[in-house]
Amino acid sequence: MYSNVEHDGTIYVREKGELHCVNNAREAGYPPVKRKPTRLFEKDFSVQLCIDNVTASCSKRKDHFVFTYNSEGSLRYTAKSLFNTCLLYIADNVQHIESLVGFPEQMADRLFAAAEEKQKFSNSETGLRALQVFCEAYGDLVLRSLCLRNRFSLLSEKLDEIKIFQSLHCLDLHGCKLGDGHEIFEHLTSDQLGSSLSQLSLGANCLSDPGLQKLTAPVRVMKRGLQNLKLLDLSYNPISERAVGYLACFRKLQGLDLSETLIKAGMSLNKLLWSKMRLVPSDSPVAVFNHSCCKTEGWAQEVVNQWEVNGAKLPEKDIKPRTNALRFYGRERFVRETLNSTPVVCNKSDDVILRLQFYRPALQGDIAVDADSKTDMPAQKGTKRKLSMENEKAAVSSKSSKRQSVSSFSAEDLDLLNSY
Repeated sequence: MYSNVEHDGTIYVREKGELHCVNNAREAGYPPVKRKPTRLFEKDFSVQLCIDNVTASCSKRKDHFVFTYNSEGSLRYTAKSLFNTCLLYIADNVQHIESLVGFPEQMADRLFAAAEEKQKFSNSETGLRALQVFCEAYGDLVLRSLCLRNRFSLLSEKLDEIKIFQSLHCLDLHGCKLGDGHEIFEHLTSDQLGSSLSQLSLGANCLSDPGLQKLTAPVRVMKRGLQNLKLLDLSYNPISERAVGYLACFRKLQGLDLSETLIKAGMSLNKLLWSKMRLVPSDSPVAVFNHSCCKTEGWAQEVVNQWEVNGAKLPEKDIKPRTNALRFYGRERFVRETLNSTPVVCNKSDDVILRLQFYRPALQGDIAVDADSKTDMPAQKGTKRKLSMENEKAAVSSKSSKRQSVSSFSAEDLDLLNSY
């Protein structure tokens, strides 16, 4: 506010660019003089914000300002803080960062969000390196749980990016059509992922006995890989009772789903799972195997969603020659049905599904110990008293039944099982 006193005693006040007369009183006998307020600017005066755009880099200066409107509808702009300016610059060049080890997690979270907003992780040129920088420094904070249920196309397109996540605790690959020799198995049996992964779902993947043997080979032979696995879903796979012997290497396993497989429920199966992994059959469906709580969690949750959205928007390239070739060989219908098919589990109701689920009961004295240790015998005696009649009879069955149950295993498998 600025005040000005004229020689005739009239007081004017300048407010919001205009002059107002506060005191019109003059000397006695003189009428007050009415003066028109003076404008600060001309009537058609306007202001325009100009930004240098001499080079392409100068055009990005608009990111350093925050544009807002005041109550009167006028445009106002303020400069961003130095922290936000530096954050945007680093996020725009996140692929050139050498390492973030030791960088505060709170700052890294904001940096990851800024890079995600710029879609640096969805870019084919920068996404792989950017994810690697964050995963090496923050592990499961980037992604602790990944659900790829029935997303076999996303798994194939982003396999290299998915391999970067080596600190997962939960991985759902149900219905991804992996087969026995998929490349993802090498990632599952790696040392870093194997030490952190505790829940794994491989249901409806056409996984047979050789594939399961290959998956468990690092644990059985070299004591490496999925050693900390606690929940395993193998439902809707053509595996037989012979493959159950390969699962004995998972000493910490607390839940196993073998529903809708070639394995038949019986005394020999219950005995084998109890003697090797302390698992008993469940009369009711186990809640952890309904996969209702399985979802993608972590900083990269929206990144995975962006992958799926961007993959759906990609146009099909050269589809006409491929379609003509399929029509010529008469395999178009077969290929289309295979790609668009869903697991058989979706066509069955809960009453028709033959559930075969096992769990480890929380019994007193049931501690995970080595099978060769002598301290296993007292724990086994204490747990037998609380078992059902069926499991108790299976635990004290004769030696002849033991020989009959393991006769289907090869000599190599017998040596591995006896080594435990």
